[in-house]
Amino acid sequence: MARKARAAGRLMEAEPKPLPDLTFTDAEGKAHRPADFPGHGLVINLWATWCAPCVAEMPALDRAQAALAADRITVLALSSDRGGRAAVEPFYRDKRIARLGLWLDPRGAAGRALGVRGLPTTVIVDREGRERARLEGEAAWDTPEMLAAVRRLVGPLPQDQARS
Repeated sequence: MARKARAAGRLMEAEPKPLPDLTFTDAEGKAHRPADFPGHGLVINLWATWCAPCVAEMPALDRAQAALAADRITVLALSSDRGGRAAVEPFYRDKRIARLGLWLDPRGAAGRALGVRGLPTTVIVDREGRERARLEGEAAWDTPEMLAAVRRLVGPLPQDQARS
């Protein structure tokens, strides 16, 4: 059976703007903010296990995290699942998601702060903590073109932190 082609979202670049104040939690329930990742570029992805396009793009986000880690770019996949850790851990295990951290937004507060209209939505944040681009819908985050766009948008790694 031929696989039906999926419509992918388009990365919409904009003038840099400060992120709103937003919080999310780790698997243990500790609160975090984007500011907890100083000097990192961020790929903030809002998703849920019940969202088919979200599920489809999670392996690509996992591979993107592997490709971007050395550049100090962190993929923050914030799950909107109300079941929190209990819903996401088995999903990660079943889908073999190994490189993404377990980040939670079960009440949707981060999504509301970012003005998210639907899932999945991904926001690219530069090293200065400013939103640079947004993509609504599913994307192939691990393609060379998308990885290059993310690297360009977050900006170069400072020389004192560059890979040796």
